[in-house]
Amino acid sequence: MKRPLSVTAAAVVALGVLAGCGSSEQPAPAPAADSAAPAADAAAPAAPGATVPGVPPLTGNPTDLTKPSQAKAGTGQPPTKLVTQDVVVGKGTAAKLSDSVDVRYSGTLYPNGELFDASWQQGDEPINFPLSNVVPGFAQGIVGMQPGGRRVIVIPPDLGYGSRTAGPIPAGSTLVFVVDLVKVG
Repeated sequence: MKRPLSVTAAAVVALGVLAGCGSSEQPAPAPAADSAAPAADAAAPAAPGATVPGVPPLTGNPTDLTKPSQAKAGTGQPPTKLVTQDVVVGKGTAAKLSDSVDVRYSGTLYPNGELFDASWQQGDEPINFPLSNVVPGFAQGIVGMQPGGRRVIVIPPDLGYGSRTAGPIPAGSTLVFVVDLVKVG
C-alpha cells in the first residue's frame, strides 16, 4: 500500500518504536508459525464487553473506530503473560504472523497510562508493516484479528523490550496497545 507523504514520517517513527527505536539490539523475532491462532502461551482474546484481569479501561468511546482510544493506567500488578481483549470484532481473513497489516494504534505504559506512541497523531491513515518486524507481543496480539476489529493488547516486558530502554519506553515496561486492524495483506 502506498502511503501519502504525510503518513510516511509517522510510519518510520512508529516502526522505530515498535521495532526498538533504532537500537542496535534487535527485538526478539516473532515465532515463525504461520497460523491465525494466538501463540500457544497466549490466551484467546476475550469477548467484547468482558472484564479481563490486566486490561486497563479505555478512553473515549472505544467502539467508535473513527476516533482514537487509548488505555488508561492499569491497576494492580501488570500481567506476566500476553493478554488481549477484543473491543470490536472484525470480519474477513484473520491476520497471521507472516502477514503485513494496515493498522491504527495507540500505545501507553501500563502503570500510568502515559501515551508513548500513536499512529493517530498523524491523522487517521493506517500504517502498514509486516508483523515480522515488530516486537513479538505486538505481532502475537494481532494474530487472529480480522479487518474492522479493535483489540487491546497488554504486552509483558519479555514480549516487548525486556530490560532495554526504547526511546520513551523505560526498561522493564508493560505496554498496552489499542489496535484497529484496517487491512490484512
